[in-house]
Amino acid sequence: MNVGASIRHIRESKGMTQAELAEKINVTQSMLCQIERGTKAPSLPLSTEIAAALNCTLNDLAQSV
Repeated sequence: MNVGASIRHIRESKGMTQAELAEKINVTQSMLCQIERGTKAPSLPLSTEIAAALNCTLNDLAQSV
């Protein structure tokens, strides 16, 4: 599983929509969708913001689910 799939899994397990997460991390929903599909890789600073918004660690995002 890639980082995007981990982000999607964690986001969905917390009952959060793509739109809600995108707003929290200041990116478009389209950009978040691309990250979750694996067509774009998030930068380290953006990954840190995603982890904070999902209340998890960077390590959680990197692990297979």
